[in-house]
Amino acid sequence: MTGRDLVPPDASGDNGLVQRTHRPISARTRILGAILAVACVGLSVVGGVTFLVQRERVLSGIDERLVAQVSMLRTVASGSPQATPPPGSSDEATTATEDIDIDDYTSVADYLHAAVARLVPAQNEGSVAVVNGTPRFQPETLSGFDVSGDTDLIARAVGEAQTAGTAVMGTATTSSGSLRYIAVPVTMTGDTDTGVYIRAVDLDAELGPVTASVITYGIAALVMLLAIGGVGWFVAGRLLSPIRHLRDTADAITLADLGARIPAQGNDDISDLTRTVNSMLDRLEGSVDVQRQLLDDVRHELKTPITIVRGHLELMNTGDPDDVANTRALGIAELDRMTRLVEDIDMLATVEGGEQFTMREVDVAALTRRVGELVAVIPGHAWSTAATADVRVQGEPDRLLQAWLQLADNAAKYTPQGAPVEVGSTATSDEVRLWVRDHGAGIAPAVRHRIFRRFDRAGGKRAVGGSGLGLAIVDAIVKAHGGRCEVTDTPGGGATFIIRVPVRAGAVTLPMPVRAGDVVLQREAAE
Repeated sequence: MTGRDLVPPDASGDNGLVQRTHRPISARTRILGAILAVACVGLSVVGGVTFLVQRERVLSGIDERLVAQVSMLRTVASGSPQATPPPGSSDEATTATEDIDIDDYTSVADYLHAAVARLVPAQNEGSVAVVNGTPRFQPETLSGFDVSGDTDLIARAVGEAQTAGTAVMGTATTSSGSLRYIAVPVTMTGDTDTGVYIRAVDLDAELGPVTASVITYGIAALVMLLAIGGVGWFVAGRLLSPIRHLRDTADAITLADLGARIPAQGNDDISDLTRTVNSMLDRLEGSVDVQRQLLDDVRHELKTPITIVRGHLELMNTGDPDDVANTRALGIAELDRMTRLVEDIDMLATVEGGEQFTMREVDVAALTRRVGELVAVIPGHAWSTAATADVRVQGEPDRLLQAWLQLADNAAKYTPQGAPVEVGSTATSDEVRLWVRDHGAGIAPAVRHRIFRRFDRAGGKRAVGGSGLGLAIVDAIVKAHGGRCEVTDTPGGGATFIIRVPVRAGAVTLPMPVRAGDVVLQREAAE
């Protein structure tokens, strides 16, 4: 059992042997990591750029000081780029007050001695005069540091100056540290000695403030990262709190309890997600409730014919031909009723969950005339067309015809024989009304809100045949058109069923159209 951990058994049937998996890094941690990474990169870039700028500024200042401090040396090296001080250079690092003219001296040694004596080094600076490769003179006032004993620096500077024949500038790392130096060769006509004036600056000391500021910046950046981490952890937790509630709510939802919801606050994206999920849960709960109700109704509706057929089959006398024939006829009739019930359930499911269908323009006047022609063949009543609206509406003509004929058949079943029934259509600027008006017993206002439900009849009586789904199909078709159904009283007694359809209803979700001959005329309404 390598690679596994034993855990206590649970109701899942895993017998206590479960493969453990590592929990992934949480979204809160990933968000915080991304924030810290961006902040770290930003602080590093800002600190690095600032350090480089400050360092270059210090180095540039050092070069300007070196050039300015030795520019007073009138060397015989022609074409020296350091013959004149650069614009804006400062002479505050030296105590010299006048140029040192080489023509005033008779030997290289005297000239260099005077140069070293007058050009006093500032802090973090040092100078030395070299004659014939040997250090000869150094400042008597050592306000800076002594470079006369740094043989590596002297040998390098002398070699570069004599090779170039002019003033050279460079950087050397010696036992004294990193030094920035300038070496000026000195020669004199009539004197065989060769000299080099060397002036150096301690880079480590000059860059010390920059280094200290970088260290300070690093400490401050670290503190800032810690502060950003703390604030980011808190803010990420607050932002992800609705997601955790969403996860907990989703874990708590079962088919037995779909009522859990997430509290939505604010107007940000997370709140919008919360409201969207709550809306989805509402639709899911409604769909489950409808399916449960449908299953309960189907079970109830199918139980009666099955019980009737089974009872007659158990009591049937197989030796009596008449009893066998009667039982057979009854069984076929009940099976036909169950078949109609299944067909109506399928029709309702198709209407409520149909496919995308783009409606087209419907001529209401032509549709009214078509309905008048079809209902005229329904026996037992005097049918008439009371009104015709000359208007066009956006809709699916076959479905509207199906719903309207369903209402007409409903009126025929619940209106006394010989009573007149009228159909008609009227229109306003906003909607079209397709109606059927009977002169029967009417429908009590208290029960009108439920006659469009599945398997529901006002008063609960079943004297009139039908599956109990006819008006539910009508209601589903009308709602798919963006409209609604209503029932009002007929003047003088009876009920008027009205289909209200908006004049402009765009594309809606509808099933594919059916032929008028396929319309199932079922009537489920109130007495």
